[in-house]
Amino acid sequence: MLKTSIERLKDTELKLYRVSGETMGTRYTATFYASPHIDDREVTARLAAAVGAVDDQMSSWKDNSDLSRLNRASQDCWVPVSGNLAALLMRAQQIGRETHNAFNIGVGDLVNQWGFGPSSGVSSHLSTGNCLGTASRRPVDDLIEVDEHRCRVRKRGPTVLDLCGIAKGFGVDELGRVLSDYGISAWLVGIDGEVCAHGGKPDGSPWSIALEAPDYDQRATMGVIELTDAAIATSGDYRRWTEIDGARISHTMDPRTGTPLANGVASVTVVARTCADADAYATALMVLGEHAGRDYAQQRGLDALLVVRDGEALRTVGVGCFTDVQPARVSLVRSAPDSSQPQ
Repeated sequence: MLKTSIERLKDTELKLYRVSGETMGTRYTATFYASPHIDDREVTARLAAAVGAVDDQMSSWKDNSDLSRLNRASQDCWVPVSGNLAALLMRAQQIGRETHNAFNIGVGDLVNQWGFGPSSGVSSHLSTGNCLGTASRRPVDDLIEVDEHRCRVRKRGPTVLDLCGIAKGFGVDELGRVLSDYGISAWLVGIDGEVCAHGGKPDGSPWSIALEAPDYDQRATMGVIELTDAAIATSGDYRRWTEIDGARISHTMDPRTGTPLANGVASVTVVARTCADADAYATALMVLGEHAGRDYAQQRGLDALLVVRDGEALRTVGVGCFTDVQPARVSLVRSAPDSSQPQ
């Protein structure tokens, strides 16, 4: 179901538009300032179509998606896919190389075995003391070949791909692309906790984004970040989890061990140029853990906030704009990215 609202602003020629709808098992939102003469119904339809296309291409929950067809395909068989999926698989491979396999989309079988995927329920063979399939996952570079020019992919080894750590961020980027295509220069778009901002409000102020606290029981705000011309994403152990043998099991898989992540990191928030990158790097830093994650973020020049569980308490580890900042109110206003630079 789509929702659209329009609010007339005083002393300005712009209107404030708000659009929301369902996608990827959650909701997307778009808030933007634009001319009162814009065809808001057309923009709303384009936004819905953009996220719908991403879901149709990259969902492991839809049998007819490009990703599901690829997962079912035999090895060495070229599978035609959308240009978006081919490009995103290439980016996922690149981030996998950069993070030394901490980000690996080839964990779909583990996601299913632990009850977080399309298959129903946790495998009866699984327990915290006896893990099925506890083996490191080979880098995706070894397992798939992407022909981006011809929009096709083939598997070179047994693998089940899962894009939950990057597809939602890509969907956010697609929402922003639609608004930019209409010449709209001030917008804030998001899918659940993944957000991208461009421009600012008519009064010159940036967009304010709430940082969610890693609370298992309720949604609570930990702080606020002011953002423009950048994206932000959070990965955490508190949104999707299950309980096995009295222990909470996170949906994030560690590709290096073949088991659910259990390193004490409650959440990671990353600010990046694109939301797909922020999404993927947040997942990678979760897997790397407190110390290796902090070191990697410093080496890559990432803005990252790691929240670590110490028993019942939480503590933060900040890098970049989050350095030495307690999660209260953080200001990050960036200039528009140089389109000539690689994304």
